[in-house]
Amino acid sequence: MAGIHITDIESAINYWRAKSPSPDGVSLPGPTRALAEIYALLVYYREMEADERSMPRAAHEAWLDWYASTPDTPCIAICSTSQGDETCKGCGRSFSEVQLWPQMSPAEKRATWRRITLDGSAWRFNKYAERAAEGARPAGTAQSTAPSHLS
Repeated sequence: MAGIHITDIESAINYWRAKSPSPDGVSLPGPTRALAEIYALLVYYREMEADERSMPRAAHEAWLDWYASTPDTPCIAICSTSQGDETCKGCGRSFSEVQLWPQMSPAEKRATWRRITLDGSAWRFNKYAERAAEGARPAGTAQSTAPSHLS
């Protein structure tokens, strides 16, 4: 099982800070506090990943809630693995990652997301970045086809 990277813990903390702000500016609501404890331990022990299996239940549930707010798959519907490439030019995943994606745990998927994002060579990050951004648009909003000076 994959570990949960410290940057994902930090992103989850920020998600919860926005979702459930501190009532008095000092105390932390439960999910934020649970994640902050994991973050503090990672910093203290100079670790980069938390073990998903041994993470306290409240922290893991808070992390999973944040995870549910992120895109599930990096796919941009241009899969070169179907043409025989070992690594997809569209999303950057390996053939086996594309095949096993539905069975992967959230932490394994996030580890893959982290690797392909750091690599940054997949088309989703350059040539077709606008296609990847379309998937990030809030539900119910349409992309304008008018030139930008008319919008």
